[in-house]
Amino acid sequence: MLRIHFGWRDVQNVRLAQQPDPLWELMCAVCRWQTGQGPLEFGHWRRETAGRLTRDPRGARALDMLRAFVPTAGYIPDLLTPPVTGEGLEAGLESVRTTPRGRLESELTRLSEATPPPGGTRGPRVPATASATLVTALLRDSFHALLGPYWQQVRSSVGDDVAVRARSVLGGGTAALLDSLGPFARWNPPHLEVDYPTDRELHLEGRGLTLVPSYFCWRRPTALADPGLDPVLVYPIARQPLDIVRSGEQRLEQLLGRTRSAVLTDVASHRTRTTTEVAHTLGLAPASASYQVGVLRGAGLIVSHREGKHVAHSATPLAFGLLAGNGQTFRRGSKAWSLP
Repeated sequence: MLRIHFGWRDVQNVRLAQQPDPLWELMCAVCRWQTGQGPLEFGHWRRETAGRLTRDPRGARALDMLRAFVPTAGYIPDLLTPPVTGEGLEAGLESVRTTPRGRLESELTRLSEATPPPGGTRGPRVPATASATLVTALLRDSFHALLGPYWQQVRSSVGDDVAVRARSVLGGGTAALLDSLGPFARWNPPHLEVDYPTDRELHLEGRGLTLVPSYFCWRRPTALADPGLDPVLVYPIARQPLDIVRSGEQRLEQLLGRTRSAVLTDVASHRTRTTTEVAHTLGLAPASASYQVGVLRGAGLIVSHREGKHVAHSATPLAFGLLAGNGQTFRRGSKAWSLP
């Protein structure tokens, strides 16, 4: 168990990342790639990615080398997940690229000396010539190989989780947010008791805690190894298998186009949605999101009305009928539209 100790300043400084962190997702995805865990949730992703890697030797080579830095259990160098959550892939890669040589050597030495878990095997050896530039290149190529084709779906799923957590904050403050992390964590003031593979004590000491929702995190949260770094807790979200999401969206894309189908799916997945929320979840410019919503409204798939200072959008029955072909069930009131 990981026991995180809170002071009153820490409770005031609990933060929730608003979107997935690319490098944390990559670390978790590399682990899922190697272990075969979650056959329902990740099986199609693994099979589809394996086929794509046969046509992408650069990505396959990068992923094979990156496995040396990301064991399936035990120590993973903290430098691979720098504290730039919310700033995107390139900001994270730049932070890795500028890692001081001393820190790089220290963390890679610790990695090479780590004992494999019981019943496990040590992965590929860390290259003797490893540099921050090499690691950065491996991360970039592996991200595009493992996560690039799925990033929109990952963002959407994380956005849904963030919306749920945000509502808990509005209803009950920080305590409700920490309570919402069950069943893999329990808020027992002044401690957050987290399901964790080893026993650890983490004292926040006024630094607060950043919560990072993750699609590829599996079964239990993960955290940085060095207690001296800014505290982060990465936790698994509720997810829908990517094969269901992608197969449905591919059919919609043929009819509406990729961006427009994503906007319609996002709006239909919520009671109401503002243009700002759509843009944030899908990573669109506000003007682009507004344009796509306008086109869908003109086609009779979205209706809009004002709620206070905001204009809220919701899907029409025609839209739900169209979306029923993607294998999901969308409910409005007492009626549900789903695949027959």
